[in-house]
Amino acid sequence: MSYQHQYVDGSVIDLPMGKVVCVGRNYAEHARELNNPVPTEPLLFIKPATSVVPMTPPIELVQGRGPVHYETEIALLVGAPLSGLVSDQEAEAAIIGVGLALDLTLRELQDQLKSKSHPWERAKCFDGACPLSPFVPKAETGDLHTLALQLDINGERRQYGTAGEMITPIIALLRHIATQFTLLPGDVVITGTPAGVGVLNPGDVLSLAIPGRLQVETRIAG
Repeated sequence: MSYQHQYVDGSVIDLPMGKVVCVGRNYAEHARELNNPVPTEPLLFIKPATSVVPMTPPIELVQGRGPVHYETEIALLVGAPLSGLVSDQEAEAAIIGVGLALDLTLRELQDQLKSKSHPWERAKCFDGACPLSPFVPKAETGDLHTLALQLDINGERRQYGTAGEMITPIIALLRHIATQFTLLPGDVVITGTPAGVGVLNPGDVLSLAIPGRLQVETRIAG
């Protein structure tokens, strides 16, 4: 399925789908629930553009490769290049949209790869591994560091967190990423997941929200 960036009003954003820069273990409680050490600096990895699909219609799970886990994250759409040392103001000005992402993960495979000190790509970068919501224009989000995110599955709250709980806050995260590699218009940064991750099953009904700003309803196909 093809993907185009869109705002919540349905208007198409005239930017290509770039890379998705992800940060692992940016919530301490999530690191602990998976028995991982809490990092002292951002733990970065990248999903390719081919992993991105719209969050609606129903999400197709990859078959035959073990359980697929959900990780709900705040997503930032980049609208201007960021590279090298940039200021807080430059980093924030580069954000043109705020949305939600599901960082889908083949957890058993990830654990196997980690046990061998191998990269995670096979567990994180498969086609369809990054469902994205439409984006709220940055001008309508208010203070980024007061944002919250939540996920309900079949009417039960599974995840809730706030940007204020992030180990590396949003603007500091963008500034750090820019020192490691260039962010380009159309790239997306997903900012880490709070505790409560788990397995998705066919037929699950998902309700994701940035309370007061964005609400997305979807389901797992099957």
